[in-house]
Amino acid sequence: MNDDTNDANRSAAPTRRETITYGGAVAIGGLLAGCIGSDGSGDGEETPNETAAGPDEAADPDGETASGSTSYEACIEPAGCQTFEAVPETYIVNNGEWADMAFALGQREGFLTATNMIPGFLFEPFGLDVPPEDETTSLSAADWDKEIFYELDPDVILMDPTYMHETGWDDAWDEADTEELAEHVAPFFGNNILRRREFHDYRLYTLYEAFERLADLFQERERYEALAAVHEDVQQTVRARLPPEADRPSIALVNSASDPAEGTFYPMNTQVEGVEMKPYRDLGIESAFPDSMVDAGTIDYEQLLEVDPEIIVVHWGIGTTGETDGFSAAAFRERYVTPMAEDAVGSQLTAVRNDAVFPGAFGSQGPLVNLLQTELVARQLYPETFGAFDPDRFPDVPADDRLFDRQRVRDIVDGEV
Repeated sequence: MNDDTNDANRSAAPTRRETITYGGAVAIGGLLAGCIGSDGSGDGEETPNETAAGPDEAADPDGETASGSTSYEACIEPAGCQTFEAVPETYIVNNGEWADMAFALGQREGFLTATNMIPGFLFEPFGLDVPPEDETTSLSAADWDKEIFYELDPDVILMDPTYMHETGWDDAWDEADTEELAEHVAPFFGNNILRRREFHDYRLYTLYEAFERLADLFQERERYEALAAVHEDVQQTVRARLPPEADRPSIALVNSASDPAEGTFYPMNTQVEGVEMKPYRDLGIESAFPDSMVDAGTIDYEQLLEVDPEIIVVHWGIGTTGETDGFSAAAFRERYVTPMAEDAVGSQLTAVRNDAVFPGAFGSQGPLVNLLQTELVARQLYPETFGAFDPDRFPDVPADDRLFDRQRVRDIVDGEV
């Protein structure tokens, strides 16, 4: 990014970061260095530190030091450990998983904008009103304009600080721009948990590891622990009901960028790291595609027929087909299913003949949407065990088939833990 003419004024004025943070272990060398675990390796789990009292400041049980400070520390790689004097009230996110985590911790009102947001209808079962992207001041993934960050003036930026200058979405953005925002706008706090990218040579947190660190940031340990308990109950239920590995279906997961009308498919591996594949890993689903096909990037109908999976799932399909206010089963069939059925080779596929081509989970997901989508995938892949998926009713699910209590989750989000 080019230098801004207002840089001198920005440097002279007190910044929100100076107001929100105490000390701050992340002026930018620390920002990109990462947290150091208890073993000094950078890979250890940090013990939540409720205060950040110095060696001469004894902290009392309420989190106050002898000098009256109520500061506390929150840590995450690669942003490092940071000390806050007050809980951040407003935030910007990149992908929606960080918004989902914040909403789950009771921070819906602090959401300012996102570059790629989870569709609002996926939050409806939890009583959360999330406006469509075109009704927010949505950042553009193709143009990371620093001025938007200054204009919105968040208390914290829930993004991986390496993401913007490493992904190449904006060639004009470099590390100095990230450093500038961290110094003059707000601290970064995030990790690229969606998937491991080439630049991500540091720790990639699981969903609930990242969620716990965000709970430290927002000082919402009770909400975190309550939702973690709901999640564990769902996991135990799923594990108890899963059939033996030999009886599990063969699934071909293809990216939603696949174009059946053109005969082009992008095969995916269901077992790779990252939040986006969590439902498939949790449900014990292996990919029908050999590594050679995944590595090739694209395949055609003939190669798909070689695999001939029992089920074809279009990754992200539940949130990228239809209008912003909901999933459209008709639009999904028109875009993906009908072209397969009308193709001479595609019509031979077992999944097409058995009407087993499904819209897959939206890859970006936090603890709320993940609960919903674990249930979604279970119903698509194991209908006899979990109940059949009805594309015309989703996200509504018959009460007897639900894997978790919607009202219980709503209560937790509302602070009734």
